[in-house]
Amino acid sequence: MSAEVIALEGVRELADTSLQTRNTLRVPARAARLFEVDDASQLPALLAALGDFPSMVLGSGSNMLFVDDYPGAIIVLTSRGVLVETEDDTHRVVVAAGELWDDFVRWSLTHGLAGLENLILIPGTVGAAPIQNIGAYGCEVGEYIESVEAWDRQTASVVSLDHAACRFAYRDSLFKQQSGRYIVTAVRFALPRHAAPRLGYAGLPEELERMGVAKPAPVHIAEAVERLRRRKLPDPAVLANAGSFFKNPIVSTEFGAILHQQHPGLVSWQAGRDRHKLSAAWLIEAAGLKGYRDGDAGISSRHALILVNHGHATGRQLWAVAQHVMNTVEARFGLRLEPEPNIIGATGG
Repeated sequence: MSAEVIALEGVRELADTSLQTRNTLRVPARAARLFEVDDASQLPALLAALGDFPSMVLGSGSNMLFVDDYPGAIIVLTSRGVLVETEDDTHRVVVAAGELWDDFVRWSLTHGLAGLENLILIPGTVGAAPIQNIGAYGCEVGEYIESVEAWDRQTASVVSLDHAACRFAYRDSLFKQQSGRYIVTAVRFALPRHAAPRLGYAGLPEELERMGVAKPAPVHIAEAVERLRRRKLPDPAVLANAGSFFKNPIVSTEFGAILHQQHPGLVSWQAGRDRHKLSAAWLIEAAGLKGYRDGDAGISSRHALILVNHGHATGRQLWAVAQHVMNTVEARFGLRLEPEPNIIGATGG
């Protein structure tokens, strides 16, 4: 592709752009070209103009670690809008990919809707939410997604994928399994007015009790989750981080029982038939790595799952710390942690 400027209505192009303010770990990476797209209908024309030039989509950078500069074009969907299709006991709501996730959760609460309250205060965009199948406090976003609208790069067509086609799993989806194929442009949610509260996550009932709430509504649960998150997790605006960096590993019940016998304090949960989910935070802390630091790259002293940039760490330095954590946990417990964020530029782990 030539270096000529691509002129499309509703598309802004920037060349040799710093990504430091576009990723929450604030690493000093750069992109050869960057396109902000207000109108998702212009995606086909933009991609056609890019041709074989490498490209990737970036949301708010809250689930990304740039180990190196990105040599291609970064596409940022800045499309906004919330469209209510139906208004009854279950609202069908179509949300543009560029909307901020936390803004949408708060919108749902002000409209008296339930389901997303446990997912408040998660950084990122609506378009990124189904890719990772974001989850917190006993809830996953995939439970409330009816369909996802996307541009399919393989077939060069607009597609609407229903819930089953999205293949939602723990921190996983079709969009992650076939990374780079789909560009999510909008998400259709089915949000009930009334739903059984999700109160099974440790600490949530106690926080509601401290608030003096005996019969919690979605707004109360959201407030309790927000209090817990602010108390337990470092604020990305103050200490650069990308939230939980490691997945909770899922192992066989047999292997989980062996680990429990060796480490009686191990925290775990049932994860389906013959499967157990282990607390990655417990494993990291038990390995003595909570608060670990190498220069400006390290692990939060407040929460062992969180990789942090204390000021001037590079992506390579942060990835080295992450690998140190994975290697240490593997040596101690015989299982290897997997990172949650997308690692851009890494050549092995």
